[in-house]
Amino acid sequence: MNQPPRRRDYQAIIDWVNKRSSVLDLGCGAGELLSLLIKKKQVRAQGIEIRDKAIHQCVAEGLSVFQEDIDKGLSEYGDKSFDYVVLNQTFQQVKKPGFVLEETLRVGKKVIIGFPNFVYYSARFQIFFKGNVPTTNALPHKWFDTPNLHFLSISDFVAYCAKRKIVIEKSVFIRKNRKVRFFPNLFAETGLFLLSN
Repeated sequence: MNQPPRRRDYQAIIDWVNKRSSVLDLGCGAGELLSLLIKKKQVRAQGIEIRDKAIHQCVAEGLSVFQEDIDKGLSEYGDKSFDYVVLNQTFQQVKKPGFVLEETLRVGKKVIIGFPNFVYYSARFQIFFKGNVPTTNALPHKWFDTPNLHFLSISDFVAYCAKRKIVIEKSVFIRKNRKVRFFPNLFAETGLFLLSN
């Protein structure tokens, strides 16, 4: 039986990616999404990861993954050399998000980006009533060990894309692994976007 992925964001990405396309996954972790895309969409996949342990896991699974720091750019790759570049749960962790997004749009014909929504209602509640840096399912780390460098909302990202004339072709908003259809900036833990120039 062909089971859907456990994560709704992975399912959205799989739905958006065309069969037999080329995919570059930036910050691919242990390669779970890459493996799913290869299995379900027969893509030509490559990953970039910075952590040694995650790279070893990818290689053990037979995935093509290189160790690079995406904050330094993607100069090894030509313009539009991939059908899709994926930045899922990585964008908020880079030092230079504007530069990284610019590079992904240069290298990819389309870009898929997903990030935690820092202004999800539970996060707002924790800041307002408890006076603490929030933790949620999408923001699970405490302030002292978080890999996140930038805290943005869905509205922030939409406004950024409008200002930079980046086209948002599709979007999906998720809370507790279910789609959010109304007021996503308030009720979604995660935003996922399909972008193009």
